[in-house]
Amino acid sequence: MTVTSNAPRRATVPQAPTRKRRVSRLRIRNTLLGLSFIAPNFIGFATLTLVPVIVMFYMSLSNWNIFGTSTFIGLDNFTRLAGDGSFRRAFFNTLYYAGLHIPLTIVVSLSLAILLNNKLRGVAFFRTAAFFPYITSIVAIALVWNLLFSPDYGPVNEILRFFGLSNPPGWLTSPDWSMPAVVIVSTWRDMGYYMVLFLAGLQTVPRELHEAARVDGANVWQRFVNVTLPCLRPTMFFVVVILTINSFKIFDLILVMTRGGPGQSTTVISQFIYRKGFEENEFGYASAAAVVLFFLCIIVTIIQFLWNKRREI
Repeated sequence: MTVTSNAPRRATVPQAPTRKRRVSRLRIRNTLLGLSFIAPNFIGFATLTLVPVIVMFYMSLSNWNIFGTSTFIGLDNFTRLAGDGSFRRAFFNTLYYAGLHIPLTIVVSLSLAILLNNKLRGVAFFRTAAFFPYITSIVAIALVWNLLFSPDYGPVNEILRFFGLSNPPGWLTSPDWSMPAVVIVSTWRDMGYYMVLFLAGLQTVPRELHEAARVDGANVWQRFVNVTLPCLRPTMFFVVVILTINSFKIFDLILVMTRGGPGQSTTVISQFIYRKGFEENEFGYASAAAVVLFFLCIIVTIIQFLWNKRREI
């Protein structure tokens, strides 16, 4: 009995180190395989995003134009920004644009998603038509809407005169109406993209909840408020975060439509950075404005995350 019990034990003792080596090799191979998949993404992020951001922070503390050497000046650029009336106007215009663009885009894209979530004839065509402005050239969009908003001959003002408005707004030529006009065009351009996101969210709403609410006597508005919106909360949170960041970074549409005018009525922080950096070669001062925009996006995003987390409790 003793010989029979010791035979397998002697056979297993020398295999233990071999098994450990195999497990270790397999773990190393899997680790290297995983790193090979994520390495290109991290290398691209470090090269194109992380390093430029670090350089931007350093440049914001220096006085440098492209033709000379940089001089460390501490927080002088930020002190100059605080007293710069043009930057304060750009900061206000950025908040003004975001305050109009974010709620208007959410309302329009969500309404469009709810409408096109029903079984309608030609729904695929209408979904494509709504998404089409998002993939259209921004220059073409600006050219067409400049013609539509023409104060004297534009179709928009012609329609307003037809309905009895004798003195329609000047739109892109008016300091008071230029920003609302840009917001209208931007909302029209972005609504298709966010409509697709809301459509994906609406597909996850259980029909049983709507049927149960309908049996309990809830009308359409009550089902939307108490069933649809709570189920859309993850999608809504994602849309609000992305839309807020994109609104703070608005640049291309304003550049091709108004170039920040009339006066400074549509000048935003991104365009202020562009002017100081690439037109006036004040890269240190432009980097300081970019740092302000960076922290503005970070702070608002953190507030949104905390607010969403608090609602989950």
